[in-house]
Amino acid sequence: MKLRIPSKAGIKRRVAVARETTLRELARSQARKRLSKSLPKHAKVQIGCGEHSFDGWVNVDINRAVNPDVRLDLRAGFPAPAESVAFIFSEHVFEHLTLDDGRRVFIDCYSALEQAGVMRIAMPDLRYIVKRYMEGRYEGEGGPEAQLDVDYQRIDSPALLLNFALRSWGHLYLYDFAELDIRLRQAGFAKVEPQQLGKSSHPELVGLEQRGESRLIVEATK
Repeated sequence: MKLRIPSKAGIKRRVAVARETTLRELARSQARKRLSKSLPKHAKVQIGCGEHSFDGWVNVDINRAVNPDVRLDLRAGFPAPAESVAFIFSEHVFEHLTLDDGRRVFIDCYSALEQAGVMRIAMPDLRYIVKRYMEGRYEGEGGPEAQLDVDYQRIDSPALLLNFALRSWGHLYLYDFAELDIRLRQAGFAKVEPQQLGKSSHPELVGLEQRGESRLIVEATK
């Protein structure tokens, strides 16, 4: 039997994959320790707070400059202690993760939530963007903050609107309601319901959205 010797390229790929796996596991272990120390009982957690930290919430972000309560790279997941969190909120976060990384965070969030805990997600809506493209409309996209965004000001055609939405601003994977519903239920959530901007039956989740282009909003209940 002839012994098959891996090519140099194949060896390099295997080494790179092994290294990436090791680094991810290390980052996940460190994140678990930070979260375990930082979360109070019945915690409310904002994932990807950016410049909009909420009082009374544990604000999580990767960017040191925004001074988050917990600095965390979501590509390593959200490995909080099981059933330690009452509410989770994120706005314009999951479209910046690959599908695989996003699914990992969904699973972690489901595990972290208490029974009947709720995760509220706000993000751009792929279906809305495609509808605007098909209708040939591109003007007036975004909320008031869009007037300060140079990229928005460059949009001068439906095709450019669609391409910007899919490729710019660090976007990696956009969702519509049907897709988000599938991924959240695969993570274990029993109920996924669409919501209106700033409105919720849970007082803790009312008025949290900061961005006018958050057109896809859901609450997922454990």
